[in-house]
Amino acid sequence: MVAQVLFEGDDQPHLLLVDDDETFTHIMARVLVRKGLRVSIADSSEKALDIAREDLPEYAVVDLKMNGESGLVLLPKLLELDPEMKVVILTGYSSIATAVEAIKRGACNYLCKPADVDDVLAALLAKNVDADKIIPDSPMSVDRLEWEHIQRVLNEYDGNISATARALGMHRRTLQRKLQKRPVRR
Repeated sequence: MVAQVLFEGDDQPHLLLVDDDETFTHIMARVLVRKGLRVSIADSSEKALDIAREDLPEYAVVDLKMNGESGLVLLPKLLELDPEMKVVILTGYSSIATAVEAIKRGACNYLCKPADVDDVLAALLAKNVDADKIIPDSPMSVDRLEWEHIQRVLNEYDGNISATARALGMHRRTLQRKLQKRPVRR
């Protein structure tokens, strides 16, 4: 299959891809380059900021959970460099709380993994965020409600697991085990 080129000409838009999954970033970057973008890769928030300060990107795709600072911490720092930058938060651990927080902090969109290049480009180039895609109409399972509640409280305590465990009235190790699992289906 031949990739459709979306961006042509000498002024290739610059996209910053921030994810600590090396295989994912290299595959995604290769396809994005074929689509006509100039891509820089970072595996941490610190490296992403260094790249952005040196060569300001028009677009960024940022993983939510990485080693070091999360994508939600990186997001406002990138937008401080350029408020017009379009940033998509990408995560394998989606929750309504983090989706809402990402949009509040300035993300133009929020995607759940697995997402392919077409999904990422559609999210970056979309005019408005479709809230119906982020928050579904169907009721959630009890397990999913628990996951959402934990994510909301964790977000309130800025990712502090000990404080979140105290607030939820559970042992810290129990909370850590729950957080290591992938989110349950709706």
